[in-house]
Amino acid sequence: MIAITLAVPDDFEEWRDAARRLAGRGVPPEAVMWSDGSGVGDLFASAPSSNDRGTAPVEVRASRKFIDIARSVILHSDAERLNLLYRALWRLQKHPRLLDDAADPDVAALERMAKQVRRDIHKMRAFVRFRSVIDEVGDERYVAWFEPEHRIERANADFFVNRFASQRWSILTPRLSLHWDGDSLMEGPPASRGDAPAEDATEELWLGYYRSIFNPARLKVGMMLKEMPRRYWKNLPEAREISDLVAGAHKREAAMIATGTSLFEQENAPSSLEAIAEGIVQCRRCPIGCNGTRAVMGEGPPDARLMIVGEQPGDTEERESRPFVGPAGQLLDKAMQEAGVERQSAYVTNAVKHFKFTPRGKRRLHQNPTAGEIDICRWWLDGERTLIKPKVILALGASGARGLLGRTPSIGKERGRAITQPDGTLVWLTAHPSYLLRLDGEAREREHGRFADDLAGLARVLATEHRT
Repeated sequence: MIAITLAVPDDFEEWRDAARRLAGRGVPPEAVMWSDGSGVGDLFASAPSSNDRGTAPVEVRASRKFIDIARSVILHSDAERLNLLYRALWRLQKHPRLLDDAADPDVAALERMAKQVRRDIHKMRAFVRFRSVIDEVGDERYVAWFEPEHRIERANADFFVNRFASQRWSILTPRLSLHWDGDSLMEGPPASRGDAPAEDATEELWLGYYRSIFNPARLKVGMMLKEMPRRYWKNLPEAREISDLVAGAHKREAAMIATGTSLFEQENAPSSLEAIAEGIVQCRRCPIGCNGTRAVMGEGPPDARLMIVGEQPGDTEERESRPFVGPAGQLLDKAMQEAGVERQSAYVTNAVKHFKFTPRGKRRLHQNPTAGEIDICRWWLDGERTLIKPKVILALGASGARGLLGRTPSIGKERGRAITQPDGTLVWLTAHPSYLLRLDGEAREREHGRFADDLAGLARVLATEHRT
């Protein structure tokens, strides 16, 4: 029997190198006993069997699909995963399409473990809560405590580095600690819950946001527990609100139906645009906020008469952390100039503050946000509206309009006219300029003409508002 002990339990490359050497020399799974621990194991704790002695290693093959699954499975907490991975690799040498057989017990076990790891990775991204502390030298650092089910800490490190690159932070877990100083990532020893701060000054803002986006009309307790299992509650500040919110859901829903109250009332609303900018960086209440992109805050005069609301930041906007600076923004600038509307005097923002995309190689392809994602992010947009107090709002596309109206309008039927809001604000609808960029030929010429007409109408509305 050959005993193999990984020095680092979640090191895929270490496992792969050992497994490749074993399989290449024809060592079958039943002759290997894998384990993980802190000590470095001898690759061949006992000599290979006599029929392998002196045999030249053979090439070991593995599909890309297996490599991808194995990189996830190696992070699983089940010690049996190592034997399972090697057994699957061994079988792949004679059956290259093994992973296509979903009914195979080994394949099913691999898929189940990989899914559990992916889910744990997502939960860490969604449920890590950073709190501000002042360290021994007087600098601010954000510290979070998390208890992952699997060995995902190192695998998730790049996500937090990329997302919070400009901040100094630490994530403490029972297995290890991760520390980022703005330049380099360091690993520290295990920690305990008491090593992390209990709360900070932004806690009440976050709880106010959570209370405000809670929709009693859509309450599904079973689904909520599936997405936010109880074992995470003890580390979440919003957890102490859940019981009261659930208990009062039916009463609150009935009251809102009777009075027409908005689901997004401004309870504990951000008091400044700076507070909103800080809040959206931390926001992970929907999958878009958990995808590793930077939040993009609106920009423009804080007392602008005109607000422009698009759908979401695109690839260029996310990289530059500014709204409407990509191709769609350039088209909008040109059209507004031709219509006589000053872009510089407008406050420009988006209904959704993070970039939703699908990776295609090195490219990031735009994905439309869902209605639910827009509704969740509407709380931040409402905060911007409350602080800016615009007279007129230009809604670009159906997603931008939904963030303002709470419904998805038909742009074709409602564009080019003002929709008066309860507070007296006029919402003017038109197509999103990115839609024009996707057209060509006669369709593009026609839609450019309609877009120009819509902006000319907006200019007339602004002139009328200015006179009044």
